[in-house]
Amino acid sequence: MTAVEPITQTRAAEFRNKLQSKIIVADGAMGTMLYAKGIFINRCFDELNLSSPQLVKEIHQEYVRAGAEVLETNTFGGNRVRLAAYGFAEKLKAINEAGVRLAREAAGERAFVAGAIGPLGTRIEPLGPMSFAEARAIFREQAEALIGAGVDLIVLETFYDISELREAILAARETAGEEMVIVAQVTVNDDGSLRDGTSTDSFTRILNELPVDVIGVNCSAGPKVALETFERMAPLTGKPLSAMPNAGLPATVEGRNIYLCSPEYMAQYARRFLQAGVRIIGGCCGTTPEHIKHIHSEVRSLQPVQHRITVTVVEDGKPEVKRLPKISVAEKSQLGAKLAQGRFVAFVEILPPRGVDASREIAGARLCKENGIDCINVPDGPRASARLSAEVTCHLIQQQAGIEAVLHFCCRDRNILSMQSSLLGAHTIGVRNLICITGDPPRMGTYPDATAVFDVDSIGLTNIVNNLNHGLDIGGNPIGSQTALLLGVGANPGALNMDEELRRFAWKMEAGAEYVVTQPVFDLDMLESFLKRVEHYRIPVIAGIWPLTSYRNAEFMVNELRVPVPQAYMDRMRRADSAEKARAEGIAIAQEMAARIRHVVQGAQLSAPFGRYEMAVQVAEALGER
Repeated sequence: MTAVEPITQTRAAEFRNKLQSKIIVADGAMGTMLYAKGIFINRCFDELNLSSPQLVKEIHQEYVRAGAEVLETNTFGGNRVRLAAYGFAEKLKAINEAGVRLAREAAGERAFVAGAIGPLGTRIEPLGPMSFAEARAIFREQAEALIGAGVDLIVLETFYDISELREAILAARETAGEEMVIVAQVTVNDDGSLRDGTSTDSFTRILNELPVDVIGVNCSAGPKVALETFERMAPLTGKPLSAMPNAGLPATVEGRNIYLCSPEYMAQYARRFLQAGVRIIGGCCGTTPEHIKHIHSEVRSLQPVQHRITVTVVEDGKPEVKRLPKISVAEKSQLGAKLAQGRFVAFVEILPPRGVDASREIAGARLCKENGIDCINVPDGPRASARLSAEVTCHLIQQQAGIEAVLHFCCRDRNILSMQSSLLGAHTIGVRNLICITGDPPRMGTYPDATAVFDVDSIGLTNIVNNLNHGLDIGGNPIGSQTALLLGVGANPGALNMDEELRRFAWKMEAGAEYVVTQPVFDLDMLESFLKRVEHYRIPVIAGIWPLTSYRNAEFMVNELRVPVPQAYMDRMRRADSAEKARAEGIAIAQEMAARIRHVVQGAQLSAPFGRYEMAVQVAEALGER
């Protein structure tokens, strides 16, 4: 069979390149939107490309406005078998071509067009009447129509029979040639298996051997089942993963199917999908442009537009600008001096107040100083909340409590110009210690509709700080002086996708990081494994320690923050039968962790849950003399 030459071969290559470099957001459900706009479910939705083209195009446009970077054509059932059930088999080519045209008109240059192909709707051998050869021929016919009309990629979706999906993949690849990306997605039961009982491990290994570029899960019982399936798939394949789950299972309300997973809920799972290694993320039944808007915002918070700042010097006939040599770590701050000397350091985290009265926080900082704590670590808008600025809180703590502060500095609320101004200001008022972070997305806080900036992520921010430390602004122009900001970054030893975490860690080192603070750690084996993989960077590591306050708090760590907590610790927290005993047990566990990490890292960051600074001080006692 001779491959059909794609009309948009360049766009196909562009999509392949983009897939390698960034997370891509796809659209959501077409059928759900058509149903919501009054189209009865007994209609042939694919034929609407001919009879109601403006309606289909408007739905595509809504998804583009929501941030979708991939539009699937309205051709899920556009094969000869399904169309024949409605009497439209002879319109197959026209329906598929119109589907591509409508998506392309809506996409413009803002989104790629994916040719959607679904299962045939009949069983194939050995359990059904249709042969493999017949199935492949039918899939090839639809693929030829879509590829001939100019799609940028092919998405095979909602397959529950791995044999049928194999024939669809082979037909698409024979037709498309090698350049075009083909995405193959299955729909799974609650346990991650296919309808015929094929396990996650089995279908992943089969798909891994087939000529398909991306494998994934769509439809199914919602994001939870999809996530659990991805976590089993990821170790078994090196191929990128795609996630397009339903918005949960539908409930019938007054004769209408209502999907109960809110846009905010789906966005929470989007973050987890990406941590599990997903590269394409969108939605299936029940998802709407509002769901995609929230997913797009979440993806943007984790992968901003610019990964790193490229410095360009405009000479205008002037001599080449020279970067000033950085001020040494030991000269930047008291913390820098201690790290340079190899001394073990202890931070305590104190959140900025919600109002203008910082007296309680300053009193907590004094308590920490009296008990030998080295620095107070101040988060920047934690969990996307509106609080007194972290810079001002750091300044007050240093002035009134007499203890050095460490400023969390996040990318969510500032563009790259405001970042530079704030960093210069922090240096000028004597706040010299930083931890550069990307920041929590607005949907996690009390103002979920607030606009996030995310011009860069923590890697880009690290480059900006490093530039200022060399006496240059963002554009590479001299600023007449230089900052002496101690450049800290974050890391997660418990990341689900450790390869990605290590890649980001390497970029942070390349950008100029001088020390690293980890997420809370409960599993020492996991921490030691992480340390071994980054030991060649020879950078001080400060381990995060969180005193648990209750069994529910431990569950929150595991389920919401995705921080692994060993079962032994979970059991100990469960057995605590009062709030007081639970806090005491949480302190005991944290003290054990502090004593164990004392000789494998260069410091500890101690959290003070719910403003209980005395808990952090008690944990610090286990660190001994420093």
